[in-house]
Amino acid sequence: MSSWISRATENRNAQLVTTAVVSGVVVGSAILGFQKARRMYRVENLKASIPDVDGEHHASRLTEYGAASSIHSPSKEDKRSTELAARARKGDYDDDLILEQLARNRVFLTDDGLAKLRSAFIIVVGCGGVGSHATAALARSGCSNLRLIDFDQVTLSSLNRHAVATLADVGTPKVHCLRRRLEQITPWTHFDCRNELFSEASAATQLAPDANGQTPTFVIDAIDNIESKVALLAYCHKNGLPVISSMGAGCKSDPTRLFIGDISASTDDPLSKSTRRRLRALGVKEGIPVVFSTERPGPGKAQLLPLSDAEFKKGDVGELGVLPDFRVRILPVLGTMPAIFGLAVANHVILAISGYPQEYLPSKNRDSMYDGILGTLQGSEGRIAKDLGFNQEGLRIPITKDDVGYLIEEVYNGRSVISGLSTRLALVRWKKPDRESFIDRRTPGQNNTFLKMNDVVCVTKEEAAKHEKEVLRGGKEPGEVWDGKVVESVRQKMEEEGRYERFR
Repeated sequence: MSSWISRATENRNAQLVTTAVVSGVVVGSAILGFQKARRMYRVENLKASIPDVDGEHHASRLTEYGAASSIHSPSKEDKRSTELAARARKGDYDDDLILEQLARNRVFLTDDGLAKLRSAFIIVVGCGGVGSHATAALARSGCSNLRLIDFDQVTLSSLNRHAVATLADVGTPKVHCLRRRLEQITPWTHFDCRNELFSEASAATQLAPDANGQTPTFVIDAIDNIESKVALLAYCHKNGLPVISSMGAGCKSDPTRLFIGDISASTDDPLSKSTRRRLRALGVKEGIPVVFSTERPGPGKAQLLPLSDAEFKKGDVGELGVLPDFRVRILPVLGTMPAIFGLAVANHVILAISGYPQEYLPSKNRDSMYDGILGTLQGSEGRIAKDLGFNQEGLRIPITKDDVGYLIEEVYNGRSVISGLSTRLALVRWKKPDRESFIDRRTPGQNNTFLKMNDVVCVTKEEAAKHEKEVLRGGKEPGEVWDGKVVESVRQKMEEEGRYERFR
């Protein structure tokens, strides 16, 4: 080994290579050492620049969503407004000035109506485009006790539709943005700001009475997430809390198509349909007023486009959302439409609380029709039972009148899957059942068919008679009686209902 080293050191080329390697190592070590020393120096400088937490410097935590838990440093004007609002809420504000500011509402609603509005406790869930305009209108109209619930922050893209946000508010929680701006307009208003996500688990706390024990006079649903929206409406319906819900303002542009009516009457709106369907599965089919648009999509109109294949190839699409189940596509929104929805919501609440006369669109109220459809389905099942050799006396089917309403309205949109007609409707099995699977044998002594929601389709009475004769009692396949488009449409409807079945 030593002889090899001695021979190598005598070789001039080897000496040059060795020198170069050693020099490189030394220079590299020096550079790395310098960089490490510089990083340490910078870290120490950064630590030294952080003030101690004392009376002058307050530390604050981020929220669980990574949002700032406090608003940006206020300007001198903001400070003056905050101080004025603090004094006004303590009663240091002339009531005559308040009544003067509310004079137009006062003569419209009368003294009694305005007094009811001023003493009401209103909760607004969702403080984006719709919720911010509703909140601003309520505060300007005299509502003096508002609880605002929203987990989100103001973004640059919020400014096309938010009622009061400015560039200075970007990055701040929406609830604090509303409070800060509206205190400059109605300083006597009490704002209870909850920078939180509404959920079924937290509903009891978030919709609880205020600090004085007053239960909510009204709840406004301005949520655009289906899970939270359904949870809020179901909770309010179950607990008797008056609520109004805003349906989808996205992709809408025609203000003349806006309506306020019972949720059972809302049409031509995907968000409304999904909400109705989920609520009906929970046993809530009517009794909730909603603001909705009957405007339909058309050529040249905005629409929610699907994600590109390139986005799917990048990995889990769910990672694109802020929270689980939140949409990951940009919904086209014309800035004026959320404002119109929000003002319509606030208008309804103001009139309802003050006792001013108002009327809803009539609900469909088709219970008698559902009874008839249920009876027709019962008769069809009896005839099939007789053909299969079963006793049809006392035969029952596991489908209720509410189930019939759900299938007719939400799954088949009140139309025959075959002809598209909306009159003389009926429900009928789509495929002929096997004898072994026709009767439900799980409970001895009961005589009922094993019929599932996914087994029936909506058709006219005439189509039902033909289908029963040729398919259910005649032995033909549906594809031999009806064309391929009908068969494919039925397959899609049943597949869609299968996805909703988990909510029942």
